[in-house]
Amino acid sequence: MQWPDLSQVLGPVPWAVMGAVATRHYMPERMTKDLDVLVPVEDGREAARRLRERGWEERGQLTIGGSVWLSPEGVTLDLIEGAEPWCREAIAEAQTNRDEQGLPILPLPYLVLAKLRAGRARDVGDLTQMLGLADDVARDRVRERVARYTPEDVDDLEALIELGKLETGR
Repeated sequence: MQWPDLSQVLGPVPWAVMGAVATRHYMPERMTKDLDVLVPVEDGREAARRLRERGWEERGQLTIGGSVWLSPEGVTLDLIEGAEPWCREAIAEAQTNRDEQGLPILPLPYLVLAKLRAGRARDVGDLTQMLGLADDVARDRVRERVARYTPEDVDDLEALIELGKLETGR
């Protein structure tokens, strides 16, 4: 699927793709109806202003922080305002972690952190598949970031890695 590149719309506001669109960088693409974009919480107002100026319509607020937008072409965008201590670091790393379309994709360790926080059934499924398909180097990077930012999730991460290996036959 093709998704809008928000580089021109957001200008200097740092951003990265997360959610289902980001997962396609690490596993087979799955269907989704919206584009999830992460911006630092302190840049949320500026991002919203820029979207509004370019014809995007605000449709509501997200319970996790941020807002829902509709593009003039009918694309739904979840503008997620990240307050986590790793947010700026993740977005900076995403600038050199581009998908086939050229979108800046949240690197795997940070996508795992975000999905661990979300904890929905779909997120757990994504985690096992992405972690099962990842190589040992990528898994070690994930382990390091989880241990640094959410050490309480280390045991759960290891269980998800083992489930992912079983699911993918690795």
